[in-house]
Amino acid sequence: MSDDKTTHFGYQEVPVKEKAERVRAVFDSVASRYDLMNDLMSMGIHRFWKRRTIELAGVRRAQRVLDLAAGTGDLAEQFSRIVGPSGSVVMSDINQAMLEQGRERLIDAGVVGNLDYVLIDAEKIPFADDSFDCVTIGFGLRNVTHKQFALDEMFRVLRPGGRALVLEFSHPSAKPLAKAYDLYSFSVLPTLGRFVAGDPDSYRYLAESIRMHPDQETLRSMMEQAGLERCEFFNLTGGIVAIHRGYKL
Repeated sequence: MSDDKTTHFGYQEVPVKEKAERVRAVFDSVASRYDLMNDLMSMGIHRFWKRRTIELAGVRRAQRVLDLAAGTGDLAEQFSRIVGPSGSVVMSDINQAMLEQGRERLIDAGVVGNLDYVLIDAEKIPFADDSFDCVTIGFGLRNVTHKQFALDEMFRVLRPGGRALVLEFSHPSAKPLAKAYDLYSFSVLPTLGRFVAGDPDSYRYLAESIRMHPDQETLRSMMEQAGLERCEFFNLTGGIVAIHRGYKL
């Protein structure tokens, strides 16, 4: 963020007050093709990334989980099955269209009973301190205007002993991979967006937003600044994606 009045929307500099609406418009546009595009863009590898996040979360039966920027509910679905009827999962997103897509998908899959659906701005989580055993945000933090505010809020609503996990696109660890990834991101992704979702601009924003997101070490420092301890990250697919984890001790 360049100053207190403007922020980045991809490579564009926009007024802070406009970013949330622009991000909302992106996801309104892609919601109906979101799952299909995830499979095509990642060649299905996103399922491995999410499965690894579930493993690192270490959620147990009867625990309470908050899944921010839940999209169509891949993480929330698995958390719901793990915590069982004595636990609870709050599946949340700032985007109504995405949340509705997720709700319909999980109901169709028979995942009901311990799930609540809530529209939530990650910068202003509407729950009391010490409310959850685990808080996750998957592929959503890069879209948040004030990322530190969101991390601060994740820490606040965690119970002592709880953990926060951030699954996000990150920075490849090898230069040859970074060059190939850039070519793929700025050529293939917008083309897929045009033909599958009818929206190349949203997928160009995706590529740009990834480049503007903090690198692995910077994000770990931000989590520590929020108060989380034992912070670490796990690079996946050569650092194209990273999972950050920290604890409230």
